[in-house]
Amino acid sequence: MLDLDRWADDTSAPGGREVRRDLGLRVGVPAAVWWAVVVGLGLLLTGPLAGLRERETAVSEWFVQQRTAALDTLTEVWSVLGTTETIIGICVVVSGVVWWRTRQWWYAVVPAIAVAVQAAVFMLAALVVSAERPEVEQLDPAPPTSSFPSGHSGASIALYVSLALMAQRIGQPWLRVSVTIVLSVLPLLVVYSRLYRGMHYPSDVVVGVLNGLVCVVLGWYWLRRTPRRVEDGGV
Repeated sequence: MLDLDRWADDTSAPGGREVRRDLGLRVGVPAAVWWAVVVGLGLLLTGPLAGLRERETAVSEWFVQQRTAALDTLTEVWSVLGTTETIIGICVVVSGVVWWRTRQWWYAVVPAIAVAVQAAVFMLAALVVSAERPEVEQLDPAPPTSSFPSGHSGASIALYVSLALMAQRIGQPWLRVSVTIVLSVLPLLVVYSRLYRGMHYPSDVVVGVLNGLVCVVLGWYWLRRTPRRVEDGGV
């Protein structure tokens, strides 16, 4: 389980040396290892396990059969929730508001770190793994990157799940629960839309989601924090 109180337990400002050390050791190194894992999975799916990927076409074709005018419109909107422009825009605004309210930039940058690391892993992996998109009618223009892994899925998970974790500090229970539910549902809508609109195979989306979740953890734990002791007023 994630330590939801770690940023409230220690509100001390980190020094420059501490920031550089922790970004390198707690984010950079594990991100590089994770990138190698993602690339390995991609090469397996486009190489020895190519038959599995071909069978996934049946799933893409099933989604095509479910298309309606209403779902076409809805999924177009939901897909936008995971675009680069939307993700960066929301991330900048929310991080700025959190920084302003808490005066703790090292806490405010948590979603930015998660999103940035996700993007780096996704883009560098896509450069190595040249995966074609499903052979069905695609409802969106295909980005220049390969189909593996899903960037929309990873980015939406990285941002909205990070924000859901930060939302646990909201005082009013009804508001905290409502915001958490909304933020948890948004990336699911993005994932569904990418499959529905024929932009990715299921395996692309699954690895994209895993990429986002891993980067959420890296962002949440990017800086070492010291839990408060009971004698110091902690619980």
